[in-house]
Amino acid sequence: MAFTAQQLAEQMPDFRELLSDEPEMESTQHYQQLALLVSHLEWHWQGRDDFFIGANLTVYYAHAQLQRRQFRGPDFFLVRGDVVRAPRNSWVVWEEGGRYPDLIIELLSDSTAQVDRTDKKSLYQNIFRTPEYFWYSPITGEFTGFRLGSDRQYQTIATNEQGRRWSDELGLYLGIQEGWLRYFTPEGSLVLGPEETARLEKEHANQERQRAERLAQRLRALGVNPDGE
Repeated sequence: MAFTAQQLAEQMPDFRELLSDEPEMESTQHYQQLALLVSHLEWHWQGRDDFFIGANLTVYYAHAQLQRRQFRGPDFFLVRGDVVRAPRNSWVVWEEGGRYPDLIIELLSDSTAQVDRTDKKSLYQNIFRTPEYFWYSPITGEFTGFRLGSDRQYQTIATNEQGRRWSDELGLYLGIQEGWLRYFTPEGSLVLGPEETARLEKEHANQERQRAERLAQRLRALGVNPDGE
């Protein structure tokens, strides 16, 4: 049954009231993995304002979906380009200029893996036209990725020698490091998050202080006052 614009407006809630309707993460590993993907990319791209990251956020892409709710939102998605980075209750495609995610990552679990590999893959390929789709299981380590080909079908993204898959949308590799899905630079270096960066800076400062103390001790042994007094 088709609805007029007025009928839709009367029957549908305001898009700002369309709340995300996603289930909780199924394990601590899933929650930590999602938090890692979000925080590390935001840290790596700090200073940029040309992207939006959605985490466990419903994507409303069709008016009829409001009644059927056939598909839920991705665990992680990225929208690139000129996009408002304000907080959202959900991603409402028709209120975002018709924009869909440019990259999606699903975290497989026992209850979602089959849907992620089939129904959602078809949805992201045929309706969203999302250029890149990856999935990863924090429990089993299953990891694969797809990129839309010229035939508008998903083609598997090959791995490099380190087992990582290149993402055109990120300009980074995605790969496994100590059981976690991580970002890697084109040169192969691990992309650090804020906590890792702070820890390295602290370690570097401690090393510099120890180096200075050793130098001061050698100067004193030579009869030189390192403080210049």
